[in-house]
Amino acid sequence: MATEAPARGGYLDILRAPHAARLLAGTLVGRLPNGVGPIALTLFVRDQGGSYTLAGGLIAAYGVATAVGQPLLGRAVDLKGQPRVQLPAAVLSALGMALLALTGIGHLGLAYVAVVVAGLFTPPLEGGLRALWPSVLGREDRVHRAYAMDAVAQEVMFTVGPLLLTLLVSLWSPAAALLVINLLGVLGALAVVLSEPSRTWRSAPREAHWLGALRSPGLLALLGSFFFVGLALGSITVAAVAYADDRGTPSVYGWLMAALGLGALIGGVTYGARQWSGAPERRLRVLVLFLAVCYLPLVLTPGPVAMSALAALAGVFLAPVLACAFIVVDRHAPRGTVTEAFSWLVTTFGVGSALGSAVAGPAVELAGTVAGFAVAGAGGLVALLVLLATGRVLHVPAAPETPGAEPRHAVGAGAPTSVHTEKNTH
Repeated sequence: MATEAPARGGYLDILRAPHAARLLAGTLVGRLPNGVGPIALTLFVRDQGGSYTLAGGLIAAYGVATAVGQPLLGRAVDLKGQPRVQLPAAVLSALGMALLALTGIGHLGLAYVAVVVAGLFTPPLEGGLRALWPSVLGREDRVHRAYAMDAVAQEVMFTVGPLLLTLLVSLWSPAAALLVINLLGVLGALAVVLSEPSRTWRSAPREAHWLGALRSPGLLALLGSFFFVGLALGSITVAAVAYADDRGTPSVYGWLMAALGLGALIGGVTYGARQWSGAPERRLRVLVLFLAVCYLPLVLTPGPVAMSALAALAGVFLAPVLACAFIVVDRHAPRGTVTEAFSWLVTTFGVGSALGSAVAGPAVELAGTVAGFAVAGAGGLVALLVLLATGRVLHVPAAPETPGAEPRHAVGAGAPTSVHTEKNTH
């Protein structure tokens, strides 16, 4: 995994490209409802006098519906284009949350229907943005840097989003906050789909196959690994709550999560500031190795200051792993399935995170906080083992990446076709 000279212009070079800043900002705002969904639902249910059990049930229903909807909507985007899918989905998702906010939890059946609709129609803006970068930025090295910027921006959103939600709740109410956040989500999606790149983007012609993107063995291997990366991250959130309870200081949880996000932010900025040579599949294995190793010290559970430092260390390789994974998805997605492939990554990661939270809870109750963090370490190690075991499947017989080169249109005979030809005319 060799490094080249520092990338020319860094992230500013990306943001100066026509439409790039608008697409990134619109996507982040459009994803706010999903990013703060679990927190918003918890605050709303508690404000209505509901139990944490009900809040958990609604969050679970919302999460499952989102996991189901993302790849299906991603496939629809590949077939029909972005505006015809993204905007109607955003509106329907917002209407689902509006129904919950306006009717409350008095009718449980209606409440569950509302969150399922909201989750099922969450627009696949994340996968859609990554499908647009090649047509907006052109050169392959710029696209890869944009993937790193995308990973960094996610950390910013997951930090700023809860703060914005808390502000809205303090100014008005959880119900009003739910409405405003989802209105912002629609406006974000609108900003994306009205842009020229989104309106003119068309997926490459695809082979008709019921498995869609999942017929790629390389993509399946990556999804298997990222399921366990998500499991590790989800278990950390639960273990961190237990750690804060052990210390008798609830605010420690916030510090640990902030440190985790700060580490990811630093790692993402550092990773994106370099140009990387060599196959990204090989680089991903090295990054996941470092990610797994950095999760292991969390089981030491030292004092809050040292634990915050360990949490920051645990976050350092998360954004680089995500950024590198986006490149690997791009290389292995079958022709014409790019949005669906990226949406599968989002779904797999989210399902893994949910399972990690579910596993860490009993682990903490049975064996204490250390066991919760041990789940994270185990998840990281299994993610690495999956990549090592599927190394042959993930191999792409392509020429080494050359910084500054034009995007590839194919990655070798018999290999999946690259998606850098996605922008076509009507």
